[in-house]
Amino acid sequence: SPNKLRVTVLFLLFCIVFLPRPFVEARAAAHGINMYQEIGFQKDSQGEYKAPQCIHMDCLRWVKRDSYLPVGSHNLKAAAKAKLGYDPVELDPEEMCRMATEEPQTLATYSVSDAVATYYMYMKYVHPFIFALCTIIPMEPDEVLRKGSGTLCEALLMVQAYHANIIFPNKQEQEFNKLTDDGHVLDSETYVGGHVEALESGVFRSDIPCRFKMNPAAFDFLVQHVEKTLRHAIEEEEGLPLDQVTNFQEVCDEIKVKLNSLKDVPNRIECPLIYHLDVGAMYPNIILTNRLQPSAMVDEATCAACDFNKPGANCQRRMTWQWRGEFMPASRSEYHRIQQQLESEKFPPLYPDGAPRAFHELSREEQAKYEKKRLADYCRKAYKKIHVTKLEERVTTICQRENSFYVDTVRAFRDRRYEFKGLHKVWKKKLSAAVETGDASEVKRCKNMEILYDSLQLAHKCILNSFYGYVMRKGARWYSMEMAGIVCFTGANIITQARELIEQIGRPLELDTDGIWCVLPNSFPENFVIKSTNAKKPKVTISYPGAMLNILVKEGFTNDQYQELEDPASLTYVTRSENSIFFEVDGPYLAMILPASKEEGKKLKKRYAVFNEDGSLAELKGFEVKRRGELQLVKIFQSSVFEAFLKGTTLEEVYASVAKVADYWLDVLYSKVSVGFAGYASPACLCSPVGAREEMSKLV
Repeated sequence: SPNKLRVTVLFLLFCIVFLPRPFVEARAAAHGINMYQEIGFQKDSQGEYKAPQCIHMDCLRWVKRDSYLPVGSHNLKAAAKAKLGYDPVELDPEEMCRMATEEPQTLATYSVSDAVATYYMYMKYVHPFIFALCTIIPMEPDEVLRKGSGTLCEALLMVQAYHANIIFPNKQEQEFNKLTDDGHVLDSETYVGGHVEALESGVFRSDIPCRFKMNPAAFDFLVQHVEKTLRHAIEEEEGLPLDQVTNFQEVCDEIKVKLNSLKDVPNRIECPLIYHLDVGAMYPNIILTNRLQPSAMVDEATCAACDFNKPGANCQRRMTWQWRGEFMPASRSEYHRIQQQLESEKFPPLYPDGAPRAFHELSREEQAKYEKKRLADYCRKAYKKIHVTKLEERVTTICQRENSFYVDTVRAFRDRRYEFKGLHKVWKKKLSAAVETGDASEVKRCKNMEILYDSLQLAHKCILNSFYGYVMRKGARWYSMEMAGIVCFTGANIITQARELIEQIGRPLELDTDGIWCVLPNSFPENFVIKSTNAKKPKVTISYPGAMLNILVKEGFTNDQYQELEDPASLTYVTRSENSIFFEVDGPYLAMILPASKEEGKKLKKRYAVFNEDGSLAELKGFEVKRRGELQLVKIFQSSVFEAFLKGTTLEEVYASVAKVADYWLDVLYSKVSVGFAGYASPACLCSPVGAREEMSKLV
């Protein structure tokens, strides 16, 4: 065994910790071999086979948590194609036993192909990612790879709390049969999440005109705020002093001319600009802007006992959020009556042949279960329903002087991600320059560095976004439903405000949690080059669609109460305005396809395809081609039909080209003769694509 010849420090694998080990262990045991004594591996509490003397890097764990690949692309072949850009050798599992005896060389090639793909995926993506996280998270590599992003967040917070001399709170414990203020038993409570809405369906292409019906008053508003908008974009977003800009007024005049021309003809048919306007790192930046942290959620009693609670103090920031609860219609008195009935009853023993137990002998969890079951039966008979849903807007006070260790942790992690994102852009430019010079070694080096920094910024993005989700995680030390609700409600208001403006100057298509897909007229102001005397930034490109939304965010969502500790000895704070919430502009794109719903009056959320200007697929959401276990025929059909949306010069021609592809596949299904289906000789061969569902999530 190689394990006996030398000490193995690192085992690299893809799902090997689960699949073949039990089979190998059972075979070895049948032959009298103890695998633990031979190679030192045994099953742990998670069912994985590990050895205490080495690290086990399972690439599958990285693919599932940090690769941002769709669920249907988590196997080695799909991940290698997406990340490494090639297709490893693939064999039908049913043919492997036959090949082991008849074609051993083919089977060996398949095995080596998987090993090579796993090795390169690890070296290019997993290794730098795990190494980077291990430098800031106090865990061993195995745990950094396997633990959930919420656990990693908590470990990071515990380190920062320790350095700030803050005692760790106890883990959040479940409160059984909690009562509402008016005495109803709560079945569940949560907050209203982000706002997602599908507004339009159809085919939108940048080379096919569409109809715009705009509001002239909106353009008057934009014209009046052009100087303020550009000033904010130059000074706040780009960090460039306005006195160093040489063509400020020229750019303002150019934008005004375009806006006034749109105002003069508000109803027009024009080629669209397809944009995705999204807020960069929205939830983390809402947390940072408003100094949100679980320990800062205070009530009147806390503020009344605070030394800083003096007349004129502006350390209490009040923010709204939406609470949603499901409770039972029975009143408090009815609930107490049921409790009294249960106290006089006997319940099954904990162990067989034991004595029946009284109600007070049950655990609190069992008591809550029996109370809820009896109360549900009572409500079903008395009220003809067991649940009532209530939605209410609540206001929570956020202390702006609470120790900022949570906010500081989020800010440090965000800045670290921005650093990697900036380096990714730098190496992307270097790669383009190397390709032009034709230096093969330099191209390879730049490509590797680009992949490295892209992997690192994606890894940090995953954990950065988890700081919001962590506060609602069961058992979290820093738990706060109020904070999560405020973050979501503020984000929804930002997107809703953006939609209200876009509706008047263009057409919003789809609202995401953190962005808005829209089409604007082709004559709408886009990108403008700002020239300056600054040696580091002689030219800066400003995107007007993003700038016009950012000035609205600044005016509506800036925190003017943000306080920072200036002198720890005298506990003096300095108050300033804070806003790090900015829209980013992606696009323009070539086309966006939003399918219609089968039901009249309904729209399909999070289901669209977007194409880049070069015809490549930029984004795909909600289609079966990305899902695991869907009909293979549907996947093949969707893969071929997407290209048809880019053909033709009018909408009629587009739909005709799509219909042609659809008709072909309908013929494949209905024809009883050979139809030349991708090499299939007869309709019987259609069984493979029609039946190739490895997992049946619903009836076909």
